[in-house]
Amino acid sequence: MTKYDYIFKSKEGIKESLNEEEAVAAIAVITTIVDSGSENDSGSENIDAESLADILWEFEIFDEYSEEEMLETVDRLIEIAEDVGLGSLFNAALAGISDEVVLDGFAAGVIMLLDAEDLIIRADKKIFLKQLQIALELEDEESEEIIKEVIAAIIAGDEEEYLDEEYEAVILNEAGEQFYQSPLGNFTVPIPLDSEQGGKIQSEEGMVSFSDDLGTLLRIDYYLLSLEQIDDIESQGDETYLHKILVDKYVPQAIISNVPNAEVKYTEYLQDPLERYYYVLVDMPQGSTISQHETNGSGMRLDAYRGLLSFINNECLYIVSSQISFLNGETPGSIKEEAEKIKQTILDFIGTIEFT
Repeated sequence: MTKYDYIFKSKEGIKESLNEEEAVAAIAVITTIVDSGSENDSGSENIDAESLADILWEFEIFDEYSEEEMLETVDRLIEIAEDVGLGSLFNAALAGISDEVVLDGFAAGVIMLLDAEDLIIRADKKIFLKQLQIALELEDEESEEIIKEVIAAIIAGDEEEYLDEEYEAVILNEAGEQFYQSPLGNFTVPIPLDSEQGGKIQSEEGMVSFSDDLGTLLRIDYYLLSLEQIDDIESQGDETYLHKILVDKYVPQAIISNVPNAEVKYTEYLQDPLERYYYVLVDMPQGSTISQHETNGSGMRLDAYRGLLSFINNECLYIVSSQISFLNGETPGSIKEEAEKIKQTILDFIGTIEFT
């Protein structure tokens, strides 16, 4: 009998099957829950699902996943673990994993157990990792090679500049300043990050976000409008159209789907000869992009307000957003005050964008 027989020798299963990507993610989820001690309680409250999803998103196997899809997958697997137990989830992962990705599954376990500071796996965690290796039917040489590769990849990532020099969307002007250029060519913007504060860029089709370890978040979503959509705007008017896009579609799909308790607390429409935009403030309990680490080492996402400002420029719809996060016990100002602060941050950021 070993400490982890309840996982690796369980006979229980689940009704649904997992594909190979979900199987790899499930191993990461199981490992994280065990490492945090959460297998003995309700589970997810001690797990920083967003950080876990961010780590997995770097795996090549998840290249086809969006940031939101990755987080949704992790959240669902955590729920399954809570409902049926880690042994049942592991059996589903074992059934879904293929020979092509079994090494990815082991690597997912390794990276969750690796000490972030010393880049070693401590003795008390090696027992679980050895049992995982046996369950995945890996030879010692294979497992040792994966551990070395994971450590090497982390070291290489730490040594890289916070921007990928090969990333074609990052350009330099004559003064050597770094700019982000949209793949559509519809805008360029100075990169508002400090590499020493963990600044990073994440982008996918129609979106770019700039964030750092201090909680800074500046995000641009952009959509090329069709002739039909332009006709809708002309018939409905900017205010009605932007309200529908922002409040009825974007907020539910991009925010509330990931933060169920999120709620729109403030709306504003401005129309004058120079500016025309629709702005909302969303209250996001435990919905910040950063976490506060507890004394037990687990992380809990902070409460946050997210401001989103939508407007139309040169037949493109833009939604530019930013957030303010609040430490536990920190009392925000009034909704109006916080809405104004975030809105000004967004407007200042928009002022740096060059639209084409």
